Amino acid sequence: MQVAVLHNAVAADAPLEDQDTLVQVDEVRAALTRLGHRPTAVPCTLDLAAMRSDLARLGAEVAFNLVESLDGSDSLLYLPLAVLDSLGMPYAGSRTESMFLTSNKPLAKQRMRWAGLPTPDWIEDTKPQLPLAASHDASKEWIIKGVWEHGSDGMEDDALLKGPSPAELQRRLTERYARSGRRCFAERFVEGREFAVAMLAGRDGPETLPPAEIDFSAFPAGKPRLVGYRAKWSEDCFEYLNTPRRFDFDPSDRPLLDRLCGLAMECWRLFDLHGWVRVDFRVDASGQPWILEINANPCLSPDAGFAAMLRQASIPFDRAIERILEDVLCNDRPTD
Repeated sequence: MQVAVLHNAVAADAPLEDQDTLVQVDEVRAALTRLGHRPTAVPCTLDLAAMRSDLARLGAEVAFNLVESLDGSDSLLYLPLAVLDSLGMPYAGSRTESMFLTSNKPLAKQRMRWAGLPTPDWIEDTKPQLPLAASHDASKEWIIKGVWEHGSDGMEDDALLKGPSPAELQRRLTERYARSGRRCFAERFVEGREFAVAMLAGRDGPETLPPAEIDFSAFPAGKPRLVGYRAKWSEDCFEYLNTPRRFDFDPSDRPLLDRLCGLAMECWRLFDLHGWVRVDFRVDASGQPWILEINANPCLSPDAGFAAMLRQASIPFDRAIERILEDVLCNDRPTD
């Protein structure tokens, strides 16, 4: 089968998180080739007409979507999928609407809140989910995040604010926007443990992979326990070297892990997800889990969390790619 592996075009001087896209492309192409398919990488830009022409020239029968941004903007990542919808071409991964809703973090949080799923309180620009006056509590912390950005872009220790006044919180949101030109929001920071649960499509429905926890035990007292940009991309820094994933848990954690898997499955159904997905959580001191965000196309690089969870589940990478394709080809979901 002729498979178009769509990905965002990556410049030679692009930052590490964008360069990692090409690693994913190579891994997926290699797996598809071993499975007997004919994969071709198709870099995507804002010239969507050129993408349509490339797909027609290739005679692509199905697309495998690895697009994470367009022209450096994560907020445009869903546009190639809209083109595929207009062409009636099936594609691996979640649909256009699902990708849009989950990639816009406040929109996803709003839908989760409406569905009764636990997600931390948030304040978005000048449209707070809570009144700004209600945000002032000297014992609470807030973290500034990008509305669309993935890969913890712009998120480090200084993004964490302890007990800010309403004016201070609004000032920081305004400053972040002025500096980056990209929308941001403040989320109530949940002090506690951090987990991720990945899911993989299957013939009998999605399967949750073994949950992973970030081990912050090497962090000194007073250092915020969060996975920021350096922890994900700066291989020689303290944060990167001291935030390993762990899969070994005490039996007493089993009810919590089951709860996390159940919440992840509820997210899958709520957002009509497909293919491969990861849901990130924090768990507070009382054991209450909070859903931070949903990644509807998590990184498939060998050193990324999804691949680690596949290995923990004893699922070969090639078999995972095969299952993702089966989710497209054996599913009756419409393509327009």
